Amino acid sequence: MQVYSREKAADHSAANAIAGAVEGPLERSCTERDRIVVAPELAGIERIEARFHGKGFEPHRHDTYALGVTMAGIQTFSYRGETRFSPPGNVIVLHPDEMHDGGAATEDGLTYRMIYIPPERFLPATAARGRTLPFVAAPVLDDPRLAGLLLDAIGSMDAAIEPLKLDELVGEIAAALLDHAGAPQAGMGRLAHAEVRRACDFLRENLSRQVSSADLEEVTGLDRFALSRQFRQLLGTSPHRYLVMRRLERAKTLIAAGERIAEAAVASGFADQAHLNRHFKKALGMTPGRFAVLAV
Repeated sequence: MQVYSREKAADHSAANAIAGAVEGPLERSCTERDRIVVAPELAGIERIEARFHGKGFEPHRHDTYALGVTMAGIQTFSYRGETRFSPPGNVIVLHPDEMHDGGAATEDGLTYRMIYIPPERFLPATAARGRTLPFVAAPVLDDPRLAGLLLDAIGSMDAAIEPLKLDELVGEIAAALLDHAGAPQAGMGRLAHAEVRRACDFLRENLSRQVSSADLEEVTGLDRFALSRQFRQLLGTSPHRYLVMRRLERAKTLIAAGERIAEAAVASGFADQAHLNRHFKKALGMTPGRFAVLAV
């Protein structure tokens, strides 16, 4: 995770330039009020959290989809000939090569998170629905589900995201943008019971390693978007969520048997104890430590 001061960022016209502006050790601005936090690079996808008072950026453009969520304050920017405003919880959708600026609309300042997704990452999802890249006319959306997807993809700002989860999130974000662009829903067609069972077996057998979408495509013969739709239709969840829950099952078994939490985390396929803690508490409502005390 890197932190850049507003003064350093002001000389650069896009998030790509900001991300590469400082090399070497972590830098912090002299004030905590105005700053940009740049998350670790994620397979060509950039993620930032920005906090500004007043003007944040001069007019510039990206060659990516710039998608974000206003976290606090009122976000304002000029886009396609109009001044726009985004209150907390709203989604920002800026299309590739569209000029825009940005900043805080009030003296209270602004905090927002953005993810910059190259258009080519959306192409498989749009092709699966027989569509071109989505153009969403409204750059400010009140869509809690899309906001949740974006924040999930942006993550904690200081950690990577598993490839399988990232692929799923990019596909879901693309589908949400297609819906806002007026694209029709794809029909389900046949239900792929056998393929989903093969995917489940493979995930159970490979809890301790990184599983990619390509792995599941090879096992099932379905592309990642078709498989994700089939999982939701048949199991009510996604392949990555299924994998995480099976890892949690193994971790609980190991912890209940007296295994140290850190060792149980790694043996179950989590990166470390902190990674296990986040998923454990989110899924089960308590920490692994609390579970270890209660398990008999």
